[in-house]
Amino acid sequence: MEDRDDALSDAASTLGTTTEQDTVNAALFEVAKRRRRLIALEELATMGERGDFDILLDKGSYRSTWPRA
Repeated sequence: MEDRDDALSDAASTLGTTTEQDTVNAALFEVAKRRRRLIALEELATMGERGDFDILLDKGSYRSTWPRA
């Protein structure tokens, strides 16, 4: 297992931060963003399983009928 200093150094390098406080804050922010993205993906998957996007399989049902220029 990595020790704390190695993990902090790796995180700082990845996040482009220079202080321990900035690194920890940036890491917390990234974890929160990742969780929100995961929730959104789970919701999209549920919508797909439910068939919410099936209308898109029929191009005639969602394409514009505007005259072409």
